[in-house]
Amino acid sequence: MKTLIGGAMLLAFTTLASAATPASLQDLDATVERVRARSDVPGIAVAVVKDGKVVLEQGWGVREQGRPEPVQADTLFAIASNTKAFTALSLNLLAEEGKLRMDDKVIDHLPSFRMSDPFVTQQMTLRDLLSHRSGLGLGAGDLLFWPTTGYNNAEVVERLGRVPLKGGFRERYAYDNILYAVAQQVIEKVSGQSYQDFLQQRIFDKVGMAGTRYNADHLRPGDNAAVGHAKFDFTDLRTVAPLTWQNNAGAGGIYSSVHDMARWMQVQLAQGKLADGSALFSAKTQQQMWQMITPQVVAEPAVAELAPARPNFAGYAEGWSLSDFRGRKLVWHTGGWPGMVSRVTLVPGENLGVVVLTNQEAGAAFNAITLSVLDAYLGGDRHDWVDAYGKAVDKSRDKADAAWAKHQAARSPRTTPSLALDGYAGRYRDRWYGDMHITRSLKALRLQFDKTAQLAGTLEHWQHDTFIVRWDDRSLNADAFVNFSLDPDGKVREVRMQAISELTDFSFDFQDLLFVPQG
Repeated sequence: MKTLIGGAMLLAFTTLASAATPASLQDLDATVERVRARSDVPGIAVAVVKDGKVVLEQGWGVREQGRPEPVQADTLFAIASNTKAFTALSLNLLAEEGKLRMDDKVIDHLPSFRMSDPFVTQQMTLRDLLSHRSGLGLGAGDLLFWPTTGYNNAEVVERLGRVPLKGGFRERYAYDNILYAVAQQVIEKVSGQSYQDFLQQRIFDKVGMAGTRYNADHLRPGDNAAVGHAKFDFTDLRTVAPLTWQNNAGAGGIYSSVHDMARWMQVQLAQGKLADGSALFSAKTQQQMWQMITPQVVAEPAVAELAPARPNFAGYAEGWSLSDFRGRKLVWHTGGWPGMVSRVTLVPGENLGVVVLTNQEAGAAFNAITLSVLDAYLGGDRHDWVDAYGKAVDKSRDKADAAWAKHQAARSPRTTPSLALDGYAGRYRDRWYGDMHITRSLKALRLQFDKTAQLAGTLEHWQHDTFIVRWDDRSLNADAFVNFSLDPDGKVREVRMQAISELTDFSFDFQDLLFVPQG
């Protein structure tokens, strides 16, 4: 009965919202509902701004599966890495005040700042913090805050100095989150404010983002907030608890709504002008923030149906991605969070902006909706982006299944561990993450990352001295191989890890860990 009542509420809301929908977007309802069905997304919110006006802000579906409360324009979602544009702007606001320069060395403001290479430590600038060209590998250091850890922001920044580099400084693009923790610390030191207060007073209040919250920890009783959903074991859709990123809010902490994000997009498209005509930031500053710093390789489309979306160029600026679509420059970013993903897209030449917020981990959903809206405004042939991205998802799943089958084919199932199970138990330390413990529990081994409560699971033997850790929290979708290397005396010398599935989020950077026994 609750479901039927919820459906009635949604129908009423959608009908009212659609009455004001511009002609170019009259088929958006059908597109979003196709996306929801194809990608199994409980709730989606979309806002579109054009020529300085909000032409649509609307919700579809429910805030939480099994409950009737509908997604609305003011429903709060984690915007995750769309936070990075706010962090980039914060540094630039301080630059406009003359309190720093974007080409200042980080150590000029944070003398204790360290990278694992002394040269990089000395040369890293504030602009480098924002542009993903440090030499760190993809998602390097993310396990310091993903899933939620007990480290504070200062400890995360201190441990960065032990995270290994994978490439040359300013050599190539590799997305990271951890350098935004450093940016957050710079903002706090230079401004004399907490980052929360800085965002609230210098950006949220001025833009008119009244409902926006600094972090999941700052959601208030009565907030119209969506609940995240994930496919447990990649199959069973269930709710997940929000991630707490108090220790790296600058990389992805903000909760916002399409109502508030529409105002953010209006300011961006107006080159920093607020609704009252005053300037939040200058046009020169915006030009700088949208200037390509780090080129990216343009990959071949995953499936032929995505060929029309293949850009001619791609790169990263300051907290924004850059590419093109149908001959127009795009300024955009995506965000990924346990249970929620999002996309913000600006088309400056058309004075057009689109934001899509969702409460399921389905990037195909926000991409299909975004490009459908762009088609509606940019002209040319309409493309079935729902079908195209659906086929890409199917292909990635097939690829992951094939990789798992390859692992199974290479397994020697009749092998046994070299040691008695007690021989693998003990405390192990990675120089940048810290400690994990392996303990004997009845007939099995248990593994626990000391600073990450969610990373606790049971080890099952795979082959030889390799085990698989099955995490207790099945929403993580991050089971991993755990490989023990022995010394000549038959004792554990080191432990390495590797995610099993190619679908596991890159923030589970197990491959960068090297645990050695302690005591």
